[in-house]
Amino acid sequence: MRLKFIRPMEPELFDVPPAGADWSHEIKFDGYRTQVVKDEDGIRFFTKNGFDWTARYRYLAEEAAAIDAESFILEGEAIMINDAGMSDFHAMQAVIGLRRPSPDIYLVAFDLLFLNGHDLRAMATEDRREILQEMIPTGGHIQFSEAMPGNGDAVYHLVDKAGLEGMVSKLKASPYRSGKTSAWRKIKCFEEKEMEIIGAQRERGKAAQVIMAEKGHYKGGAFVSFTADKRQALWDRVQGKVGGPIPKGHKKDKAEWLKPGLVGRVKTLKGEDKLRHARLLDFWEDDGNGRA
Repeated sequence: MRLKFIRPMEPELFDVPPAGADWSHEIKFDGYRTQVVKDEDGIRFFTKNGFDWTARYRYLAEEAAAIDAESFILEGEAIMINDAGMSDFHAMQAVIGLRRPSPDIYLVAFDLLFLNGHDLRAMATEDRREILQEMIPTGGHIQFSEAMPGNGDAVYHLVDKAGLEGMVSKLKASPYRSGKTSAWRKIKCFEEKEMEIIGAQRERGKAAQVIMAEKGHYKGGAFVSFTADKRQALWDRVQGKVGGPIPKGHKKDKAEWLKPGLVGRVKTLKGEDKLRHARLLDFWEDDGNGRA
């Protein structure tokens, strides 16, 4: 029986982890969502959109072929590990971009959809994961994604302090359903960083934003939610700098583009190339020698 790619079940993004004992919590690894299929035709690796990347995962495919089962569909995250022992998405991007297999890629397996002729998707998540854990040999590049001990808040605290990207909470009794679902929840950690303010957007009926850059590269917008006095002080600074260069690929009328020198501290989701769910915390003039 030839098995086909199954559209993934995708966690929705939440601000805080769910409470209660009905949920399990795992580390959110920063890599590529991957589905592994084994059947009579051998091993195949698919991206979350169903593209066959088996050739890029040749070393993992050799390990997957050795798993003691006639057929299966399992899911995981393909990752690279940095010197600190954490998943490194940029390193993973670099390796995958070369389009040649790397022996340094790991797969952290977290779910089992099909096994030896049986469709497991109607089973509870915790039951599917229990079977999966028994299947995965220890010590290899294919590893099981362990549930973290403790409630959601405790796990989030540990993940945040460790500098990780976030966590995934799963309703233990949930079946596997393709597409977005709140039965799986992605909770990301935030970070604060200093960035250049290169523009401002103020449109009637919409939340005001400043446009940010990092080392001259456009990174997106951050919402402004200051008190009235501080907001006015920001707009005064903005008006004094209007007339700056327009970032490549952007239109003149998209924002008020600013001359260099205005810097802001932004709170944004960790592990993203562009700003997401970002908020401006503070701003100041910088003459190149530090805060002014």
